[in-house]
Parts: sequence; structure tokens; C-alpha cells
Amino acid sequence: MVSILLSSVSALSSSNVLAASNAEEPSSTDEQMTVLGKTYRNTATKTSLAPEETPQTLNIITSEEMEQRGAKSVMQALRYAPGVATENKGGAVVFNDFVTIRGFGSSQNYYDGLMLPELPGWNAKPQIDPIAMERLEIFKGPTSVLYGSMPPGGMVNIIAKAPSFEENTKVNVATGLNNLMEASIDKTGALSDNVSYRLIALGRKKDSTIDHVKEERYVFAPSVNWNVSDSTLVNFNLYYQNDPNLGQNVSVPIEAIESGKMSASTFAGDTNFNEIKREFVVAGYKINHEFNNDWTFLQNFRYMETKFDQKTTQSAGSDGFNAETGELQRTAYTTDEQSKGLSIDNQLSGFVNTGSVDHYLLFGIDYRSVEGDSAYNSFTGVDSINLYNPDNSKLDPNNFTPGYYSNTDVSIKQLGGYFQDQMLVDNWVLMAGGRYDLVESSTDKSENGGTTNNTTSRASNFSYRLGALYQFDNGLSPFANFATSFEPNAKVDASGKNLDPETGEQIEAGVKYTSFDSTTSASAALFHIKKQNVGVRRDGNAPWEAVGEVRSQGLELEGHSAVTESLDIIANYTYTDMEITKDDNQANVGQKAIYVPDHAANLWANYTMHQGVMQGLRVGGGVRYVGNAALNNGTTNLNTGTVPSYTLVDLSIGYDLGQVSDSMKGATANVIANNLFNQEYYSCYSQSYCWVGQQQTVELNIKFDL
Repeated sequence: MVSILLSSVSALSSSNVLAASNAEEPSSTDEQMTVLGKTYRNTATKTSLAPEETPQTLNIITSEEMEQRGAKSVMQALRYAPGVATENKGGAVVFNDFVTIRGFGSSQNYYDGLMLPELPGWNAKPQIDPIAMERLEIFKGPTSVLYGSMPPGGMVNIIAKAPSFEENTKVNVATGLNNLMEASIDKTGALSDNVSYRLIALGRKKDSTIDHVKEERYVFAPSVNWNVSDSTLVNFNLYYQNDPNLGQNVSVPIEAIESGKMSASTFAGDTNFNEIKREFVVAGYKINHEFNNDWTFLQNFRYMETKFDQKTTQSAGSDGFNAETGELQRTAYTTDEQSKGLSIDNQLSGFVNTGSVDHYLLFGIDYRSVEGDSAYNSFTGVDSINLYNPDNSKLDPNNFTPGYYSNTDVSIKQLGGYFQDQMLVDNWVLMAGGRYDLVESSTDKSENGGTTNNTTSRASNFSYRLGALYQFDNGLSPFANFATSFEPNAKVDASGKNLDPETGEQIEAGVKYTSFDSTTSASAALFHIKKQNVGVRRDGNAPWEAVGEVRSQGLELEGHSAVTESLDIIANYTYTDMEITKDDNQANVGQKAIYVPDHAANLWANYTMHQGVMQGLRVGGGVRYVGNAALNNGTTNLNTGTVPSYTLVDLSIGYDLGQVSDSMKGATANVIANNLFNQEYYSCYSQSYCWVGQQQTVELNIKFDL
């Protein structure tokens, strides 16, 4: 397949028509606000404070970067982000965006500042496609001071594409390996003097890199901006997505992968019992009202409905696998899940001057809820499969034996109030904020039609943050912060009560740099995070106890540079040292966390030719290195080995078709290859449950900017 790609590149190059635009992101805060819209707020502060002025780490991935790399999900878009371990369930499990940030799991992304909540313990949650994203903002460290219950490693906020009065239409068609077929449109413009719109639509079908598995998606996302007056803007937005095929969710034991006898494309499931599908809609509005030049009110509201269904097999793990013959024992299960949720965030921000100190104040009250139910059925009497010589069409569901059944109703409500003061004193940016939350949750679970288990919990927490940054005239800005977080604990103790909330705290210190001409930026950050009240148990069947503590510490380095007019480079490096520091089972103390590589490094470069016979050609590519990660036994957290490191190479070549003919002005051709050399790699939850990484993908797309 590499030869096919290189032949395609050669043919395009010989015609002297390859190209790509290399537009720079606006460098000033005012220009960013113009592009992102009046309702945009910096993820780290919920204000318009620029990332380089924020005393906490905030990484940004633009839509242009996502397009160049061919990202089809948030997980794929985060491949080149520092401090983020992505695709933790392999490359072919695509129905969620589970990643770890600074070592801590993060599965609930935010969309324009409001959480996309999951049905706790299940899979029903929205997953936004990159076609609708203007950029991704990765906020590092605890975020509870502004967002309530969250993991201490950080969060991902998806910034949606906003309507514009400037008429523009972008059409994209794509094809490639694995029978890829894709078409999309992104159209924006004016409906009247005070109303603008945006319409985004997409259809995509492809085969997975796993045999006999398909992926299919359809997106429809309209939005409207209504400038009611010079001081009031109302935005209405809708996002609908239908995923009739969401790949597969079947693991394999590590012995099968390491045997060398199993193909990386092997499907451990069966075509007669493999269905994962989802449909969801999110609809909302934003009201932005400027009382005067100093005070502004923003209300952000969203309603969500999600339905998720799956039928699939489950491997029995290492205990049910014969490494000599390749025979793997299996069970089967189904889930029927649905959830509803709403979120509302009210923000009052304003400016006050007290002598030599400028105060940018923020007061907020937010509320969110999610409720839903899931019906789970498991089956036995499922034939085994030989992973070395698989037959993926041997099961007859009519022959399955019903086993365990449960129906679970879940409800979670969170109400929080917060405040923040950004203080500008000469070259200092000082920040202080606090938040108080009330969280209520209930779970009603019936099992096998009889046994019922009901739990209700109430938790409250005060979160706070302090930060400082000093801006030198040479572009250097050292910073430091202390921040806290909390998460309600779903684990249950011996009395049937939920454990106390898990709490986290971070100390971070670093430095940011932006050159005078904004062509170069860099950052370095040292972090130390502790998460406490982590639920642990003496063995697999014992009650949970909130006595655990996990510590993550490390270093993140990142740099962006437009080295010349033609060459731009992005590079980063992450070192993470994460381990269990408290556990009632002393054998677990010192054990490493799974999904967390000790070292990771990324490099991406673009070279664009602006003159000569190759004018319009962009050649881009990247290298991703992911270091060793811990492997444990999946029950008592004891490390049993390592998941080996791997290095992947990606290639992206663009072509301005307008260089050939004026009639093709605004059209570009792009060839994108991920995992160019088809390197085999994998990730693991434990030695019994592993997933292979994404194999080589090649895409050819034509984009029309009309």
C-alpha cells in the first residue's frame, strides 16, 4: 500500500499542481475573538484571556491541523498533543473518545463549554465529529473550579464552528483504502443584515482496519447567529448524528498478539452478532448581552438525547485462551442504552479598576443533569473462535443460552456556583477563584428480573485555584498555579453507601514564550498531581474502601515555529511518572498505572513551496513515539509486565489545483497516510484484554472552497 501511495504522490508532483493553504492562526486576542465569535470563552478561564496569558497549561489544536492529519475523531485529533495518551482501546474501537490526560482518564468531552455527559458506567454519550470543530482546547490539570466534577488531569473542550456574515462554501469528497467514501459541506453566510448562518453536513462509510467490520456516520449541524441589537447576540445551534455502524468492541489476550500467529486485522467477534449503533441530538442556544463596555452576561444552554445499542461477543481472556492452538472461549452480550441530559451555564463578567489593579471578574451559576437507563443481557453457549485461523460467521444467536440480565436506571444532578478574579498589575497576571458544588445521584438496578439494588448519594465540595504569571518584555512568561478537583464516587462500601468523592490537587510551574512577531511559541511545565479517596479493595470480591491515592508527576515541553515562510514545525515531549502511593493492600503501593506511557514525543512539519515549478506544493508529515506502559492483571492492580513502545509515521501532501487552471481556483487535493509503514502496536487494560492499534490508512480528498 505504501507503493500505491508513493505512486500517487509522484503522479501528482509531476503535474506541478499539488498545493495546500498554510493560513496562520490570528495572533491577537481581538482577531481570535472575531474568528471564534462573541460567545467564545477561553476554556481555562471562561474569559477572553489569551492562552499565552493564562497561568495554567492550555494546548490548542486547530481545524487546519486536524484536516492535514485526516482526523476522524477527537481521539485521532489528540495524537500530537503533549501529555495525552489516546486510542487506549486500540485504533478500531471508535465509539468513544476515551483518553488519559497527565495520566488520569478523561472520557467526557466538553462542547462549547458544556459537558457531553455519558450515562455513568455505560456508553450512551455524544461524540462530535471533527467536521464541526473550529479547534480543540486541552486544559491541563484540575478544572473543577469552573466546571464542577472532573478528573484532575484535565479536559478537552471542542470549540464549534460559528456562523459568519462572510459568504463561504467548502465541499469535500474523499476516497481511500478500506473502501472509504466521504462527502461533506460546510456553508456559511448572511440571511439578512443581522442574521448569519452555518450549515454543516457529512456522510462517511468505510471498512474498519479489522476484518469484517464497518464504520458509517451521518452528520447534520445547522446554527444561526441573530444580532438582536448592537449589544445582544443570540445563537441557536443543533447537532444531529446517526452512526449506523460503529465498528467493534472485542478484545484479545496479549498472548495471542505476541504469538506472532494472529493477524493484526483479526476480528475476534462474529458477523452474525456484531452491531454497535448510536443516534443522538444536541440542541441549544447562547445569549450574549453587553450591558456596557465593562459588563457582559452569557447564558449557554443545551439539551441532549442519545440512544446506543450493541450486540457483541466478549473474549474470556487469558484463562479461556489456548496459546498453542489459538482457540479463544467467548460469551456474548447486548446493551440497550438511552440517556437525556441538559446543561445551563450563566456567566456574568465585568471589569473593575482599583488603583493600579485591573480586575476582570467572573460570577457564574451552572446546572447539569443526565438520566437514562440501560438493559444488559449476557449469553453463554457461544462457540469459541480460533484467532490463528478465524471463522467469523459461525455463530447462531438462536442457540445462545440466556444468562445474566440487569436493568439500570441512573440519574445525576449537579448545581454549582463559582467566582473568579483575574488581576492585571503591571506585567503580572494573577488569578484566584472558587466554586461550591452540590451533586446528587441515584441508581436503581434490577437483576434477573428480581433482585433490586438501589443507591442514592449526595456530595458537596468546595474547589479553588490560585495562579500567577509574569510577562517579560522579551516574550518569556513564567507561571505557577495550585488547583483542586473532585469527582463523585460511584463505588459502594460494605454498607451499600457510595464512597466519599475522589479529590485531586495539582501544583504546576512552568514558562511560556511567544516571539515578538508571533512566529514562534513554546512552553514548558512541571506538574505534580495527587488524587485521593480512590476506591480500592483487598481482592476482587471485597467491598470498596476509599483509602487509595494515586500520584502523577512529570514534564511537558511544546514548541511551534514558523521557521521560514515555507517551513513550520510543531514538536513536543512528555515525561510522566505515575504510581499508586496509598492502598490498603501494601503490595499495590508503587505499582504503575495502565494506559500511561513513561515517555512520549511528537514531531510534525509542513513545507510549502511558494515559488518555482513546484509552487503550491505542501509536503507534511509527522512522527509519533509512545513509550512503554504498565500492564497489570486487571483485578488487584499488580503490574505483570509492560506494553511495548512504538513509533508511527504519518504523511500529508497537499496540492493547489488552481495552479493548473483558473477554473480550479479554490480547489485542493490532499493525500493523507496515517501509520504509513503499517507498524503493528497494541494497548491493554490487562494481560487478558488488549486491542490492536490502527493499521495503515490512506485517503485522497478533494476540497473545494467556493
